[in-house]
Amino acid sequence: MSTYYVYILTNQSNRVLYTGVTNNLHRRLEEHLQGHVAGFTSKYRCKKLVYYEMTGSIESAIQREKQIKKGSRKRKIALVGSMNPGWEDLLPTL
Repeated sequence: MSTYYVYILTNQSNRVLYTGVTNNLHRRLEEHLQGHVAGFTSKYRCKKLVYYEMTGSIESAIQREKQIKKGSRKRKIALVGSMNPGWEDLLPTL
């Protein structure tokens, strides 16, 4: 069985939120950290993992990613706060 991740990255000041999906969280985060992902995360320096969840299918991961992305900023902040109240970088805990 495969594992898929939906994750939220932010920048140093926690002002920007980026939601993504991947089947390999470590690899994908390394790509973000090294600047290999051009676009939004590179432009806004989103390098801090503040939220993630796992699922067993790509379909459910993509559906959840879309659900989070459609939500308001307030809902995303509440989601992060439910798992990570201090908005700490979760990468070292993986």
